[in-house]
Amino acid sequence: MLARNGAPDGLDRLVHQLAHTATTSTGAVIPADVWRDDEALYLQFDLPGMDRSSIELATEGNTLTLRAERPSPVPADARAVLTERPTGQFARRLPLSDALDTAAAEAAYDNGVLTLRIPLAAHAKPRKITVSRGTPKQLTA
Repeated sequence: MLARNGAPDGLDRLVHQLAHTATTSTGAVIPADVWRDDEALYLQFDLPGMDRSSIELATEGNTLTLRAERPSPVPADARAVLTERPTGQFARRLPLSDALDTAAAEAAYDNGVLTLRIPLAAHAKPRKITVSRGTPKQLTA
């Protein structure tokens, strides 16, 4: 997410940003859907045919890195006749906003779809300010 200073508006810019960072190292695209609510950002990636143990997710600073591998189904001693499905190493890096609590992120992989939930950081969640009676205390210099 590309928010400056943790502004929640930056969370909405992520969807636009994803379209420009979708190419993997193999030239293939890891399709993604991204949405958010008042509590978290959700990312889903299509990783069909990839073993869960080959999937690596990491955050460093404000960058999310996704790596996965799909091996070739063609045995080493066979000759391929047609190969249309991309194989090999896949990687995708996405900028994240500091309005997210990446330490509390959760990921699940089911039926070829990786789902990542990253909660909003406490400082980025909307909150109400209670209005009380009287005058606020003044700070003295």
